[in-house]
Amino acid sequence: MTRTTLIFTGKEQLELISEPLPSPGPGQILVQTTKSLISTGTEGIVFSRNFAPGTHWDDWVKYPFRPGYLNAGKVVAIGEGVSHWKPGDRVASRGPHSSHHLLSASTPEPGGQTEFTPTSVGIPIPDGVSDEQATWMGFGKIVQDGVRAAEHVMGDTVVVVGLGLLGQLVVQYARLLGASQVIAIDNAPLRLELAASHGATLTLNSTAADALAAVRAATGDGADVVYDVTGHPSVLATALPLARKHGKLLLLGDAGTPSLQTLTPDVVTRGVRIIGAHDMHPPPVPQPLRPLVRRPDVRPLPHLRPAQPNPRLRPHHPPLPPLPRPRRLEPPHP
Repeated sequence: MTRTTLIFTGKEQLELISEPLPSPGPGQILVQTTKSLISTGTEGIVFSRNFAPGTHWDDWVKYPFRPGYLNAGKVVAIGEGVSHWKPGDRVASRGPHSSHHLLSASTPEPGGQTEFTPTSVGIPIPDGVSDEQATWMGFGKIVQDGVRAAEHVMGDTVVVVGLGLLGQLVVQYARLLGASQVIAIDNAPLRLELAASHGATLTLNSTAADALAAVRAATGDGADVVYDVTGHPSVLATALPLARKHGKLLLLGDAGTPSLQTLTPDVVTRGVRIIGAHDMHPPPVPQPLRPLVRRPDVRPLPHLRPAQPNPRLRPHHPPLPPLPRPRRLEPPHP
């Protein structure tokens, strides 16, 4: 038996190949793909090799390269020792654009820091979630890394520059986190319409460079948090002025040529902070709060009384000598 897989063999070169179908080893499952979502930003940069030498992109992309990391499918075979998966189970994963792929049968623990790769773990797809919807799991995880790194507070004003797949999710999560305003910026009318339906309070058919006056008019000094989700190196310099004094700019778009990103005086003179977020470094997950219960070994505080002097306590320093008596100053003789 064989499987069909999409591979990149070089810059702007791709092939659809047929290769032997792998068998699951101990602790593995074999998944047959039903839906595979294209990450247009990441896969476009990889396909066109639009990245600089020496970057993490250059270290990652080696030919033949297997693109794709947003996959939904069903289990068709299990390896030795697998007990909590069975054929027919639906699974979401970071699998590639292939008709079949292997996954580890382990399941990430809640709150864990699992590094998702095309050969990592699968997540059971709940009932009521379609396979097409489940392919968005990876994007949801990436955007949640970003909005958590931004450390939003209730009532934040937010600007989102770039309304692709990730930008649309940023709009939704910002509203769910209690943002008072979400200003969406793009020059594609359909993207702006989608953002408005997802909770954007103001949409601007503009570039970031041309949106400054409108953003200042809507927010006063600028936004509390600005998201650059474009992945284009030229946008950073035009997005920084959109943040208020001591505001934040979050880079959620991963530029292939980061050396072309330039700073503006806003970082120093207005104290705008830049925060980077990436798929591979989620913020730490806090431990759940323990319930407030009365422990039998803890007694309540006694009734507080005014403090009384204790003669057994000695001062840390010897007492100061008494001040000398003031002397009368005589006027000088002529």
